[in-house]
Amino acid sequence: MNTKPEIRDEEILLLGLCRLSFNAELTVMLRALAETVTDWAYFSSLANLHGVAALIYNNLGKLGFLEYLPSEYRESLHNALLVNITRNARNLKETAEVTCILNEHGIRMVLLKGLALELTVYGNCGLRQMSDADVLLKREDCIRARNILLENGFVSYPLKSALHKPILEYIGKHLPTLTRNGFAIELHHELFGAGKNVLTRMLYDNSTEIRLDAVSVFIPGPRMFLLYLVKHLYLHELNNESQLRLYTDLVVLIEKYREEIISEELITYAVDAGMEEILAWRLQPLRDLWGISFPGWLNDFLNKWYNPASINKFVLFLKSPKGNPVENRALRYRKNIKEIPGFHRKLLYFAGDLFPTIAFMKKRYNCRSSWKAMLYYPLRWGKVWYLLRGAEA
Repeated sequence: MNTKPEIRDEEILLLGLCRLSFNAELTVMLRALAETVTDWAYFSSLANLHGVAALIYNNLGKLGFLEYLPSEYRESLHNALLVNITRNARNLKETAEVTCILNEHGIRMVLLKGLALELTVYGNCGLRQMSDADVLLKREDCIRARNILLENGFVSYPLKSALHKPILEYIGKHLPTLTRNGFAIELHHELFGAGKNVLTRMLYDNSTEIRLDAVSVFIPGPRMFLLYLVKHLYLHELNNESQLRLYTDLVVLIEKYREEIISEELITYAVDAGMEEILAWRLQPLRDLWGISFPGWLNDFLNKWYNPASINKFVLFLKSPKGNPVENRALRYRKNIKEIPGFHRKLLYFAGDLFPTIAFMKKRYNCRSSWKAMLYYPLRWGKVWYLLRGAEA
């Protein structure tokens, strides 16, 4: 029985438009698809679900394909672009203000994810959908930066527990989200996991300076940035929170910085980060579905880790980004605790996870009343079971 999922024309067209560069051959192929697609409702729905509606509208217009869309779907995609332009302009303005505040205190931050990509790859014209701002700081600067921003009008998401306060810079990848007037920012201190801080520091130290309005900001070098984006994508997939826009980020970054990214150092860093398979499985769709060419040594690396199931899984994700089960929660929870340095910090994290604050419980479980939030505490205590279950549970 053939279990390989079939890719629809609408899905192939969507994939083909998730990039910034189009040669003549690709343009002809995409035009033929656009002329034959009939289910524009499905196409538009996928574009929105995958967070690429603004980019898709832009590229349909650039290639002269908008005429193929019924007006209602053309208008819907156009509205997504307008919303993106407004939101991104707001995020960049607020980020520039945060940069100025922290610069006054001698704290340098590096832009991550959508902010850096929008400014350097997408062209700062609203094509990269993003909801908040993500920045990287030195671990030793994180708490000080957080306190400075709190003194400047920012409000923190509730801490999970008071027990976590002494270890904030050692748990997870970033501190609790800070917000001000609808703008949200996450202060990251770790990107690649426990024991890999040398890679995080390398990305930080080798960042380059660009201008944002009248302010100097820093962005990662392309090779380490790609590796981080791959790890970020992988973590989102573990939580069933991924979108096609995260793969598109890899495509457009390679399109622009191919010579700087595609070198054997990329594999060396992947080995150092313990993510050879993670990298190989995320580059395979770029080669096999987007048609990005790689040199022989990189193809050998991909073939070493090749698994047909990974492509099939990607196609299922393409069809339904939110309809895939989360795998092995127990293993992930054990891994999170393992990555926290020091037994005393692990103990504080675990105890705080079992007994969160009422404020956190109300936000986490969307409860208005404290008594209703308290009913969810048994769910937290159930995490003990995560630690007792086997790694294959």
